[in-house]
Amino acid sequence: MAPELLSCRLLLAGTWQDGCDSSPVLDKFRQVPWALAHLPSRQQVGAAVAHAEASFRASQLDGYSRGAILERCAAIIEGRGQELVAVMQAEAGFTSHDAANEVRRAAITLRLSAEEARRFGGEFVPMEGAPGQGGRIGFTLRVPLGVVCAITPFNAPLNTVVHKVAPALAAGNAVVLKPSLHTPMTACILAEALLEAGLPAGLLAVLHGGAAVAQWLLDEPAVRFYAFTGSTDAGRAIQQRAGLRRTQMELGSIAHCILCDDANFGTALPRIVNAAYRKAGQVCTSVQVLLVQRPRVAEAEQALARLVADLPCGDPKQPGTVVGPVITQAAAERIDDWLAQAIARGARRLAGGPRHGAVVPPTLMADVPADTPLGCQEVFGPVMCIAPFDTLDEAIARVNATPYGLATGIFTNRLGDALAAARRLEVGGVHVNETSSSRIDLMPYGGSKDSGFGREGPQHAVREMSEERMVTLLAP
Repeated sequence: MAPELLSCRLLLAGTWQDGCDSSPVLDKFRQVPWALAHLPSRQQVGAAVAHAEASFRASQLDGYSRGAILERCAAIIEGRGQELVAVMQAEAGFTSHDAANEVRRAAITLRLSAEEARRFGGEFVPMEGAPGQGGRIGFTLRVPLGVVCAITPFNAPLNTVVHKVAPALAAGNAVVLKPSLHTPMTACILAEALLEAGLPAGLLAVLHGGAAVAQWLLDEPAVRFYAFTGSTDAGRAIQQRAGLRRTQMELGSIAHCILCDDANFGTALPRIVNAAYRKAGQVCTSVQVLLVQRPRVAEAEQALARLVADLPCGDPKQPGTVVGPVITQAAAERIDDWLAQAIARGARRLAGGPRHGAVVPPTLMADVPADTPLGCQEVFGPVMCIAPFDTLDEAIARVNATPYGLATGIFTNRLGDALAAARRLEVGGVHVNETSSSRIDLMPYGGSKDSGFGREGPQHAVREMSEERMVTLLAP
């Protein structure tokens, strides 16, 4: 007898409810149904937004109370850490290390957001500095926007969700969350934790679904802000539909890392391997192209081939597994096809092997033609490509030539080269002696060009999800 599937219900008007339909959620390694996600009707989506708006207008939570709720939620998430790890191993295909890191970082993000809730405010404006304004006082208030819609991806099903939900709540907004249909249970557990922590139920709704639900949410005029992480094509469509409403977009990338000839390989290479293959390479900042200065290309190829070949892959529930499955078998087949196309055009496979179901073994490539899919599109899988460069100018030009601009790492001991890269790379983040995938949750995080705009990081997201109101006082 098959085990009963877990149920991911909808959080509507403060209660967990059934949808009008359901969609299976697969165990990503075993490729068998693991849970059922309830799907809302068009009417349920409209009701969720309307209730969120009414709850926002009725809310009397002050900054201290919002901060206390987020602090308590962090502790609850940590207490449910093992449960969350098991859920993410199944629905996201994460290894125990990647899943535990999601829990750890989500708790940090919640606590950072709690700090922002407690210091949410404006600033004094020196009105008397203008002529004829003696005796007049001015200050700004930061005020919430209302309903924030968060549309989140599968590849960080807890921490990216927290990066959108927690700052929105810290600023005093209500939130309608549409998590990835691949990873709904993680979002449900977060919602349960927020309710247990004391969040008034009406300030959070959870709606599962795909593109249709996203479109319905875009049709709701009461939504004042859309926070989206996903593909550039989807982000462009959302931006067009949002109109004058505000958005924050964290979109696609082809992440590069620059390895200069003076770099310390002993420090750099393990960090590069981790950045390329964690979460099976399914991170927008995963190193897809490693630019190596020509005098050390052969050395880098040999050393990296050994490191990559030694990475255990397969069942994410097995201790020691470093690279689990990608999110779907179709994604694995696409990656396999891109590799085959590149190899047919003369690319060399330095490490890697045959695909097994949704598991693509960690793969290292060289001599990838620039006009193949692997050479010019985001692979979003456990594949890194080595390419040589001669001068730093050439490396910077290659990074800037892509339509994307999320983050770049550079390994060098030359201060001038590091500062030149920081000034000239057209990306949202430049990490010196770290990889493109380096991220601390308190820093501003976001991209430029086709990688989007706006910034995550609680301090910065709270400002994005609120607006400034000018107040002046003049004694009668």
